[in-house]
Parts: sequence; C-alpha cells; structure tokens
Amino acid sequence: MSEEEPLDPREQERVRRRDRDAAAAERDLLRPGMGKVFKQIQDAQRKAADEIASTPRRTGGPRRKRS
Repeated sequence: MSEEEPLDPREQERVRRRDRDAAAAERDLLRPGMGKVFKQIQDAQRKAADEIASTPRRTGGPRRKRS
C-alpha cells in the first residue's frame, strides 16, 4: 500500500489495535514485581551453566586406530 492513499477510519483503528496488542507482551514484562521473575530465570540459567561446567570432560590425546 502506498503512503499517499489514506486509510479507511475502520482500517486505521484495526491497525492501531494490532500494534497495541503486539506491544502488550513487552508491556507485560514491565509490570511491578516482574523483577522476581527475571531473577528466577537468571538463577535457573546460572544453575544449568554450573551443572554443565561441573561435569567431567574427557581428557586425553588423539584416539589410536585399532588394528
């Protein structure tokens, strides 16, 4: 659609509602108390990273061919 064509008022309202609904998820994360949720997520990610780091890795040189 070109910029020169004005939108029907009903279409303008539909676009406005669509944009508002799309931004609702972002606004939802800014509610008071969501800091606790972010901390829980970070703690879970840190715990998972610590578990991965603490698993023993296989060390050794290159594998030899069996004959």
